[in-house]
Amino acid sequence: MNSPHEPANPPAAPVLAVIETDALIIGAGPVGLFQVFELGLLEIKAHVVDSLAYVGGQCIELYPDKPIYDIPAVPVCTGRELTESLLKQIAPFGATFHLGQTVTEVAQQQDGRFRVRTSRDTHFLARTIFIAAGVGAFEARPLRVPGIEKFHDSQLFYRVKHPADFAGKDLVIAGGGDSALDWALNFAQEGPHQAGSVILLHRRDGFRAAPASVARMRELCEHLQMQFLVGQVTGFEERHDRLVALKVIGVDGVTRLVPLDVLLVFFGLSPKLGPIAHWGLDIERKQVKVNTETFETSVPGIYAVGDINIYPGKKKLILSGFHEAALAAFGAAPRIFPDKAIHLQYTTTSPKLHKVLGVESPVFDD
Repeated sequence: MNSPHEPANPPAAPVLAVIETDALIIGAGPVGLFQVFELGLLEIKAHVVDSLAYVGGQCIELYPDKPIYDIPAVPVCTGRELTESLLKQIAPFGATFHLGQTVTEVAQQQDGRFRVRTSRDTHFLARTIFIAAGVGAFEARPLRVPGIEKFHDSQLFYRVKHPADFAGKDLVIAGGGDSALDWALNFAQEGPHQAGSVILLHRRDGFRAAPASVARMRELCEHLQMQFLVGQVTGFEERHDRLVALKVIGVDGVTRLVPLDVLLVFFGLSPKLGPIAHWGLDIERKQVKVNTETFETSVPGIYAVGDINIYPGKKKLILSGFHEAALAAFGAAPRIFPDKAIHLQYTTTSPKLHKVLGVESPVFDD
């Protein structure tokens, strides 16, 4: 059963011996979902594989309720709302989802197609592959204090899935990036998720976060709505198997006890390419290099879109991934339909696209 923060998943795929498909998309985050849409407009059906048990990728896994402000024409939406909207948008194309499994093997066949196997022993024969796997298999960088991991998922958390769980609690939030600042501000300000108290803990008085967030944090500290503490966690105290305080050493060398109910740690993510690293692709700094005309990788027929790819001027934004998905679809179409002319058409005016989308063609006055 999905939690209230996870969108309803599409129907699961039936179990088949070998699934033949024109396109296999690896990753069901926002860019992977939009890749379904762009392929669908070109009448290319897709299957989608994701390691998570639900669609949405990092948007759902890491920040389902955090606001996103840079989706064109959408002033603000949460990661969950964006995922739900994308699922509605791609509904006409009938993509099949294979969730809770990772791609473990990719082998090119003599006819140019790719034989693909997953961790659940699902087999595909695909004409094209679209890697939309975000930063790959990602893990939160842990707090390295001996023994503290025993409180993981009870009082120690590396992500926030349900903000209401932390309302009224005394929180210590460790980190100096956007996630740490964003959640500190979220829990410190008045609202349904307001914490009992918030202490932001960072090893130095400098941040890797948006300047506006840092300024807002300092303003809240001045008004005694939260605290900022420079220091590092060196140990902890517990009572009756409950975490009750952190031992924090400050810049003055003095160790102080900081009481708390919950510790949230945001030290960033450690990306791991996993099996992708062994597919013969040209890789630079754990990212896949692409040709920006088609977003094809060094292996013809395999494309990479979103945070997984790298090229000069690359910006890791969702809207950039949407643009890349459009060009990748057009780049792959001649490979899938070698005898078919591929023309750019507009969803506003094209009767063919209206038919594909299942909508009525509008009538325009001259």
